Amino acid sequence: MAQKTQPLIDILSGQPVIPVVAVSSAGEGVELARALARGGLPAIEITLRTPAALDAIRAVSAEVPEAICGAGTILTPAQFAEVEAAGARFVVSPGATPALLDAADASPVPLLPGAASPSELMAMIARGYELLKFFPAEQLGGVPYLKALAPVFQNIRFCPTGGVSPKNVADYLALPNVVCVGGSWVAPKEALATGDFAAIEALAREASQMPRG
Repeated sequence: MAQKTQPLIDILSGQPVIPVVAVSSAGEGVELARALARGGLPAIEITLRTPAALDAIRAVSAEVPEAICGAGTILTPAQFAEVEAAGARFVVSPGATPALLDAADASPVPLLPGAASPSELMAMIARGYELLKFFPAEQLGGVPYLKALAPVFQNIRFCPTGGVSPKNVADYLALPNVVCVGGSWVAPKEALATGDFAAIEALAREASQMPRG
């Protein structure tokens, strides 16, 4: 089966930056999602990097209708099933395995899997995928690497994540094979720790207005 491209492109093309966040509680996730949505970034990737992640995905999906809650750092089919049951609208993985792709085939929830090398990209094309995560972006070669891939893999578009920051985000967004970027700077740990959701809303508003190539 092929990637559920249209639902995913509708989400990814709706904003230049997808916030990639780790939350300490369901309540924090709800307040964060509301602040990001107010700032113009309704789609949010809550990563499975904290014990509160699943509860936060459930709470945001149930209590923040203006948000599009996704789940990130999905490594196994079991995790895919858990976040789908929790209400995730999209799933993000740093890479891909045949088992994870099979799980995505059997689910209505679209998957954004990671791939970087030419062989990985060819394997994903063979599975019918056109939208991919590029992670960790800076460590894998960043903007120059994506530029080099573009002429060969003309139908692939990426969401680079990892090392993307206000210093380089414009360079990524200018690339024709980048649909959006994933970034954590719109929800800094310091603001979360102090509950400064007004600051997060302001950062989201700034990020939501970034131009794309």
